[in-house]
Order: sequence, then C-alpha cells, then structure tokens
Amino acid sequence: MPIIRQSSYPGAPRYLFNGHLQTVVPSLLRKVEGVVYERERFTLSDGDFVDIDWIDKSSKKLVVLTHGLEGDSHRHYIKGTAKLFAQHGWDVLAWNCRSCSGEMNRAFRLYNHGEIGDISEVINHAIRTKNYESVVLVGYSMGGNIALKYTGVQGRNMPDIIRGVAAFSAPTNLKTSAQLLDLPSNRLYRERFMKKLVKKMTHKATLHPGVIDLSNLQNVKVWKEFDDFFSAPINGYRDADDFYEQASAANFIKDVKVPVLICNAQNDPILNEDCVPKSLAEKHDLIFVETPKTGGHVGFLVKNDEYTWAERRALEFLNSRS
Repeated sequence: MPIIRQSSYPGAPRYLFNGHLQTVVPSLLRKVEGVVYERERFTLSDGDFVDIDWIDKSSKKLVVLTHGLEGDSHRHYIKGTAKLFAQHGWDVLAWNCRSCSGEMNRAFRLYNHGEIGDISEVINHAIRTKNYESVVLVGYSMGGNIALKYTGVQGRNMPDIIRGVAAFSAPTNLKTSAQLLDLPSNRLYRERFMKKLVKKMTHKATLHPGVIDLSNLQNVKVWKEFDDFFSAPINGYRDADDFYEQASAANFIKDVKVPVLICNAQNDPILNEDCVPKSLAEKHDLIFVETPKTGGHVGFLVKNDEYTWAERRALEFLNSRS
C-alpha cells in the first residue's frame, strides 16, 4: 500500500520545537540565494495574463512549480525547489497565479485553490514551445491542491509526458482548512492572509466599480464569510460551500493516472487529517501519502542543510519517475 508508514523527515532543528515555529521561521527568515529567472508574460485564452519565471538548462525534463496562497515564484520554498532541481539538470517553470507577480491582473476574477484552467494553459504552452520528454509538478499549500486537482480532473486526458506530482502541505479539504484558520491559535496566519486579500479586493473594486461591495468586510467574522462575500463570487462560485466542494482536490484525486505524493505534517497548524487521503491511498496504487510527525506548514527545515526536506523529497520522488 502506498502509505509511507515511516517518513524520511529527520525532524526540525531543536530550537523549532512546535508547528508554529516550524511554519513561521522559514517563512520570515529563510533566504535562497543564486536563483536567476527569465520572465515571460504569457497571455491566457481569456486575454488576461500570468507571469512565468524560467530557469532554462536546455534540458529534456521540466518541473512546474506552483506557489501557495498570496505567494509567488520568489517565495523561499519555490526558489529552493527551483535551485535544487536546476542543479540536477532540470528546466524549471515557476509560474505566478493571476495578480501574484507584482502587477494586478486585467480580468475581474482572481486566482483560487480550485482554478486549474490557468495551470493547464501554462503546461500546454511549455510543452508546445520546448521539446520536453518528461514534465513533473510540485506544489506547496494552495499550489499543492491545484496540482493535485489538475491531475485528478485531467485523468487519462493529461498530456502523456506528465510523469508525476509532489504536493506539500496541501489543503485538499478546503472547508476544514477554512475552519482551522478561525482558531485563536491561528490568528497570525488568518490576519496575514486576510490583509493581503482585502488589499486585492479593494484594488479590484477600484478597477471594476459597482461590482464588489466592500461594505461586506464589516460583516466578516469568520473565514467562510469572507469566502461567501468575496472569494466565491469573484471567481464564479455560487457561495463558499460551492467553492469548497469544487475546489478541494480530495474530491478529484481518485482519478489520477500518474504517481502523486502527498506530504502533510502531523503538526501543521492550519491543516488536519481531513486533508490527508489515507483511506484512498490504501486502495490506490498511484497515491502515496507521507505524514511526518513534524514540519509545520511548508516548513520542513533540516539542520545544516541549504534545502528543506520537502525540496529534497520532491526531487527524490520525481527523479525516479522522469
């Protein structure tokens, strides 16, 4: 069975003694040097754009990297993965979701956990323009959910050269994840995400007058209400419950046709076991589940190592399938 009972993660440095520290410290303090991207502005089929950051090694192998909520291609976990894969002979495509590359996107809609049209267009663009023999996907947090949902929805229709997926700290059950953000212990994460998203909603209201009612911000007491008033309607969902149902990768991954690795730490502050499809993995030959005891949310630091365990684990898992 593809449930990995004994994780290879050796654990965080001793001073990072809980899930919050294992999450916050790398997010604030980790720096990855020596990553130089070549940026391409890619026009999507609806006339909007996303910015793609490349590392071109003239390789036959490509890794596609997807960042988390309100992240971008310069987040430490994306740059770390990009640097490691490039060192091992891979081309790298680190794409920025709509509005996440430093410039607001043109369309009214933004990005979201369940949007897989954009990643599909980006992947197809890479396959059309470069002569790759194998492509793999790595996603973190929201990016992990996007990569997993894309793989499940595509099923047998996915391009043949896509060989595998590695997802870390993926909120594959969005309803549960939204509820966890409302816990008092998670106030730091909730306020950080909310501040950035409210800023974008305010910007959108300026660009599209009369479409977004910002007065509803005063009615937001829990995360679900923000999704009801803003996330769902701006992205074409009926309401928050419809958003959670359609966006959660857990509802689609049973149909994957390539190997996928799902790694969530047991002490992740903003995810719980509802985001880990162990029962499905027990009967699905292509779904590998690994749940280290520690690691936090997109943390997984290792003592005296430039790279995180997640970055090395992604390379190990996907190298063998390329």
